[in-house]
Amino acid sequence: MAGNLAVISPPQKDIGLSTQEANRRLQTFGPNSAIDVEESTWRLLWAKFLAPIPCLLEAAIILQIILGEYIEASLIAVLLIFNATLGFFQESRARATLEALRKRLALKTTALRDGAWTILPAEKLVPGDIVKLSLGSVVAADVRLKSGSVLLDQSMLTGESLPVEAGAGHDTYAGALIRRGEAVAEVTATGHATKFGKTAELVRTAHNASSQQQAIFRVVLYLAITNGIFAIALIGYSIFLKLPVEEILPLGLIAVLASVPVALPATFTLAAANSAQKLAKTGVLPTRLSAVDEAATMNVLCVDKTGTLTQNELAIAKVVPFDGYDENSILGLALLASSDGGLDPIDAAVREAARQAPVDLRLVRFTPFDPGTKIAQAMVLDSSGIQRTIIKGAFAYVAKDSVCAPLATRKAAELENQGLRVLGVAEGSAGKMRLVGLLALSDPPRPEAHDCVRTLQRMGIHVVMVTGDAPETAATVARAVGLEGKVFTGKTIPDRIDPKDFTVFAGCLPEDKFTLVKAFQSAGHIVGMCGDGANDAPALRQAQFGIAVSTSTDVAKSAAGIVLTEPGLSGIVSAVTEGRIAFQRILTYTLRSILHKVRQVPYLGIGLFMTGHAILTPMLVVISMITGDFLAMSSTTDNVVPSPRPNTWKIGDLTLMGIMMGAFDLLFCVLVLWIGHARLHLPIETMQTLTLVNLVVSGQAIYYVVRERRHLWSSRPSKIVVTCSIIDLALVPSLAMTGTLMAPLPVPIIAGLFGVAAIFAFVLDGVKTLLLHYLTID
Repeated sequence: MAGNLAVISPPQKDIGLSTQEANRRLQTFGPNSAIDVEESTWRLLWAKFLAPIPCLLEAAIILQIILGEYIEASLIAVLLIFNATLGFFQESRARATLEALRKRLALKTTALRDGAWTILPAEKLVPGDIVKLSLGSVVAADVRLKSGSVLLDQSMLTGESLPVEAGAGHDTYAGALIRRGEAVAEVTATGHATKFGKTAELVRTAHNASSQQQAIFRVVLYLAITNGIFAIALIGYSIFLKLPVEEILPLGLIAVLASVPVALPATFTLAAANSAQKLAKTGVLPTRLSAVDEAATMNVLCVDKTGTLTQNELAIAKVVPFDGYDENSILGLALLASSDGGLDPIDAAVREAARQAPVDLRLVRFTPFDPGTKIAQAMVLDSSGIQRTIIKGAFAYVAKDSVCAPLATRKAAELENQGLRVLGVAEGSAGKMRLVGLLALSDPPRPEAHDCVRTLQRMGIHVVMVTGDAPETAATVARAVGLEGKVFTGKTIPDRIDPKDFTVFAGCLPEDKFTLVKAFQSAGHIVGMCGDGANDAPALRQAQFGIAVSTSTDVAKSAAGIVLTEPGLSGIVSAVTEGRIAFQRILTYTLRSILHKVRQVPYLGIGLFMTGHAILTPMLVVISMITGDFLAMSSTTDNVVPSPRPNTWKIGDLTLMGIMMGAFDLLFCVLVLWIGHARLHLPIETMQTLTLVNLVVSGQAIYYVVRERRHLWSSRPSKIVVTCSIIDLALVPSLAMTGTLMAPLPVPIIAGLFGVAAIFAFVLDGVKTLLLHYLTID
């Protein structure tokens, strides 16, 4: 053990814990480390195969294997594995990048063991250990101060922007930063029992489901049930016709395959991955692809104040001079009564503000801030060689030691009511000090925060501030960033709440932020949460769209759906924009899928009724699915215009539109089938080829109609979409002309199909335009 510990001072009166006792407590309480909120790699991979749509595909693969359709089963299995691999790879890459960003809170700490101060890993701390807290160190566990005095920065844990003066008897938490002073403390809690650990447990248990995937799965499920009923009727009718079993079983398989949206998972993943790659170039790292989906539908954004809307750095907000002094002279005096370096945030703010302030006094002696008197002091000589004293510190203490005019007291009260921290500056000789000015300190908003908030509001998102700070401080910052409205100061957040009721939620603990997100969700809102500290992590995890800023703690980054890797908030606007672009692409696929599924099984039934045979073979169904889905997946690169408001899944309107347009498509396909059967008297094998080519060309027409919410000629498709269309329209007709994998189909018939499909596209576009007058499709 001696090799791991370094003795740094002689034994003290308090000998601390013995090594034996510390080891016993370590066995009892466990290591001083928080719960790992990351999911295991194997669990994430396995989840890709357990989602509802993949399960449907797996059922179809099993059925094909039973029927001996090994090639078809292999093709669908390839699509299934492709989707799972793509999603897992994209999210693994994000997790790897995130891991590089994460930092341990405290690697080493100084503790009193066996009568000697020793350096040991923070995870070895146990309750009852005596630890030393010194300038620049991070508190490694929850502790109670025994002696000494320190300035604590707890903003990452509690959301309080201003540091806290702490002395004997004060409790502080793991993760706090020592900005000034030195103290000895006793460990009161470690690991899971710390405030940090409890926050991590909230993160672990928080859960949200993708509203977008839930909505689309609902549509697919309804269509699958409906088509399932049709399929049963279809099989029943084939039995009535006394078709051979070797023809009935493939017919059932065809009906199942026609009901399953094979490309749905891959399309979701590709759309999100494409947007994720674009976001990564702008300093936005999605750690879960579902976060890109939720960015489109988010209509409420909860934003932490400290370190998110603000810079988490104290700055001089206002200088109030008295008795003939001006602002520069007050700053010059304050500078002399400040340290010329170190981590004290107040002295750093004074140094920054007083850069250009003239100082014509010579410093003789500087006495650092004394936590007991709450002041710092400087002895100076003026140009005449007369000695003067300058004091700077908490207003109440400076006013007590100097002559203070009633005006100064009133002004200080006004500034404090605005949520500012007020310091007094006094100068004079011993016993004849007079207060000559006030310094008001604040945590200033980020330069881009105001514009970012305004842009999000214009995009239809309700932005609310959530902070652990006092109401006055929170309201001041809210006004500075453009948030106007009521401040919630209640003790208990309701189970359901509307974002229009309050704009600012002040005095919030980590569990309050978590509860607030759930309250918005209970009221039917899609919620985003933006924060940086461990206190924000549970809410980040619970929100559908969790955003960790670049300065976030490791636990906040682990909990969030996206991480801003560059300073500023502009990445949020980029994420919402890209999310809405991805939404439009997925909406196109979904509408096309509904339309096809509405037509598919009834079409097979009508074909069976008309010809007495299945009008498609399993192989032709798979070719149709793959070529159609190839085009559908290319839509994830299409040129689209993001909507100006949050997207919502209008399931009723979307399904109704798909059903009505699908009815027109069914009518068109049946007409072609009737011509081939009744007019051209084609044999059943040629009819099956005719059906396949018809499905391909009509599928192309349908895609170009549904990709636009306006007329189909309103925008130009992407180069990838056009290329995939050309390949699709060249491949299948070529197979049909040459009789490869199917019976040959005459060229004039193929050319005729192209012509009528073009006419059908313009007719269907007119139907779509008429429907959009009455239905709402975002």
